[in-house]
Amino acid sequence: MAEMTANPTDIGKHYDERAPIGDEFRGGQLHMWYWYDRDDDAPLPEAVHRVTRKVTDVLGLRTGEHVLDAGCGSGEASLFLARRHGVRVTGVTVSDYELDTARRRAATAGLTDMADFRYGDYMRLPFEDGTFDAVLALESLQNAPDLPTVLGELFRVLRPGGRIAFSDFSLENPGGEPERVERFMTTLKLPALPTLHEWLEHVRAAGFEVEEYTSCGPRVFGMKGKYLQAAMARREEVAGKFGEADIAEFSRLHRGFFAPRKDQIGYVVVCARRPR
Repeated sequence: MAEMTANPTDIGKHYDERAPIGDEFRGGQLHMWYWYDRDDDAPLPEAVHRVTRKVTDVLGLRTGEHVLDAGCGSGEASLFLARRHGVRVTGVTVSDYELDTARRRAATAGLTDMADFRYGDYMRLPFEDGTFDAVLALESLQNAPDLPTVLGELFRVLRPGGRIAFSDFSLENPGGEPERVERFMTTLKLPALPTLHEWLEHVRAAGFEVEEYTSCGPRVFGMKGKYLQAAMARREEVAGKFGEADIAEFSRLHRGFFAPRKDQIGYVVVCARRPR
């Protein structure tokens, strides 16, 4: 399988192109959804928010802690943490659209004193050692051009005893029709697609102690048909806001995302701790 690398500017442009319409469909968040089964009638934004809760709950956040949202998207997850847990959140992104939107949402919510958003590359974080109590990374590590470097940076900026929680895609079934997975990786600009075991090995190699992990691909990528159904139900409404040409381009950009079979793409949630 061919490897692909992308610099922060490329990744920022990638999300600038996709985030506005993706935000509209998913209620302000860009990451994946979680449906229990085909009969689950949760709206798409609620299904997406389930992933936010699933990943952030394992952090065990306490009021007053300082959290780094590494690859913060348009800020909804950060604002959720500030409201629900009373924590301070610093979000970093390489997308200009996401940064502007996150700052605007924080101001509208009256949370600028608790949620600060900055343009920043997690390969070279502008923070002192041990700055944060916890790190959140919702589907952002997968775009790292050098995963060991990024995990090393996140380890560095965490205090001893600090926690990291992330969710990302994984390679679930490496055999058969690898070209489908390759189209998926190219579409999402993934330099690599680790298995669950490989994700855990990367985390441990960076010095973290893995405390919890789960693989829930069938309820995430396995429900891509429900996403398409939900998106099509709102297509005309969203086209009225953005224009038919933009919707058509958004669909074209995402075509490769749907190429893999349901059993080929997994989804992992991992929580680990920097040793005390």
